[in-house]
Amino acid sequence: MPTLDELLKSVEEKSLRHKLLDPNFSLIQLMKDMCQCFVELATDSSHESQERGVISETHYELKNSDASTALCLVGTDGNNEAPSDVSTGRDELRSLHDSNDITKGEEVVEIPWVNEVNNECPPSFHYIPGNLVFQNAYVKFTLSQITEDHCCTSCIGNCLSSSSPCVCVAETLYGFAYTADGLLKDDFLQECISMTRDPQLQSISSCMDCPLERSRNEEMLEPCKGHLNRKFIKECWRKCGCHKQCGNRVVQRGIRRKLQVFFTTDGKGWGLKTLEKLPKGAFVCEYIGEILTIKERHERTMQNSSITKTENPPSVLLDAYWNLKGALKDEEYLCLDASFYSNVARFINHRCLDANLIEIPVKIETPDHHYYHLAFFTTREVDALEELTWDYGIDFDDDNDQPNKKFQCKCGSKFCRNMKRPSRSRPLAR
Repeated sequence: MPTLDELLKSVEEKSLRHKLLDPNFSLIQLMKDMCQCFVELATDSSHESQERGVISETHYELKNSDASTALCLVGTDGNNEAPSDVSTGRDELRSLHDSNDITKGEEVVEIPWVNEVNNECPPSFHYIPGNLVFQNAYVKFTLSQITEDHCCTSCIGNCLSSSSPCVCVAETLYGFAYTADGLLKDDFLQECISMTRDPQLQSISSCMDCPLERSRNEEMLEPCKGHLNRKFIKECWRKCGCHKQCGNRVVQRGIRRKLQVFFTTDGKGWGLKTLEKLPKGAFVCEYIGEILTIKERHERTMQNSSITKTENPPSVLLDAYWNLKGALKDEEYLCLDASFYSNVARFINHRCLDANLIEIPVKIETPDHHYYHLAFFTTREVDALEELTWDYGIDFDDDNDQPNKKFQCKCGSKFCRNMKRPSRSRPLAR
């Protein structure tokens, strides 16, 4: 039978081996700190614990002890004030419990989080592996709407091995986007990058009655600032005859790369990095969140107007094809909000123009253009331990863009757009 010291030493070594704790952390010292706090609280008759209970105040004492730095028992505000209720402690303990896997088992791979800068924990949110409709957004998946013109029912095995593209990719006009290795074809990727970065190659569509402008001020509509038209990927799905491991099914398989959520050292807060070397054109993750209508987005923005952009991830417009169907219904103008329900993509930081990720629309379950998945692919080879970034497409000159109004760009790129200019060189509203 092992002694208590042997048991504590074993747990301590295991935690250090997995890099869950600071190298100077001592589990035995933590136990001593806890006992000392308990004694002090029990003997101090003037302490607030007489009224509020021992649990809440014990958490406060732990938060200010040396051991708490390793355990990260502190709220996301980073101050040293005592918590107002026990729920704060529960959120922090929940973050500690999820340090090995912030996805809580929702993904095929585990994604840990680490903070080697301070004692702050990741913000609290509900992890989901797929988009969810908040309330009024119209997103409907039915087998009946997927006709033979939109699925390859006659395919067998791997569609990529066929001599000609299958029915699924017929509407894309440029064939399969993936190689046999599951990467984006270089010519397709380069065209997507050029369409995003080069103003001369951008195709911009303007709405006659822009839902964005209408949500801001319905009585005095401003002209539409334009929406970037994009190439898209069409993947096979459940009604297709091909194998589940078909090479034209990449994004729907979910995250497969080794990633880590970490606290940055350059003032950007939390970020996402890769723990392995990534080739050019590799799928990393999908931007997941609540599916909102533009009206719901505006209402939520007004409700959360006091929250800074560093505390909440950006809401992303699904506006790439607003021009294809003419005037859409209000419930068909959609966006993704990752504030409360999301995946690790919520931690990806912005970088102007030369980010190592690019977002590409991916159609899977429905032929409708007003809803699609937004998938991140590498724009170049990415080294292990390198932070992953993408260009949010923010128009820093648009003072009326409320969701992005408080955003302070710290990307460090030599192409940074965070400056006022007499004219807009990139009038996008993604």
